[in-house]
Amino acid sequence: MLLKEQGKQIGVVAKESGVPIKTIRYYEELGLLKASDRTEGGFRLFNSNVFARLSFIKRAQSLGLSLLEIKEFLDVHDQGDLPCDHIQAKLNDKVTAIEYQIEQLQVLKLELEGLLSGWKSVSEIPENTICPIIYPT
Repeated sequence: MLLKEQGKQIGVVAKESGVPIKTIRYYEELGLLKASDRTEGGFRLFNSNVFARLSFIKRAQSLGLSLLEIKEFLDVHDQGDLPCDHIQAKLNDKVTAIEYQIEQLQVLKLELEGLLSGWKSVSEIPENTICPIIYPT
């Protein structure tokens, strides 16, 4: 005879995981988490696998993945497959995007350094100008 696992109420999950109740509800609303049942009073009950899912969600977010992307991975997992190939492709895309952002930031840095190197005090205030030094020449 199998004993049915006793689900944990959302407050217990929040306390043990460090994830706020409001966030857990939001994740459930998005389909990232699923309550296994409800109490007679209507409180959500979660299986113990909720902790692994919350941990995965937080780690994936820390790597720059969106909740929509994370949901796609969890959907693959919930169908019985490992989402590792999908995750690898998405992380490669993130690296490419970061490289582009770094290039754009380096261009911006050069522009700012150019502005600062030629910085001089303005003695007269031109009409309809907030700061003439940062206007294009």
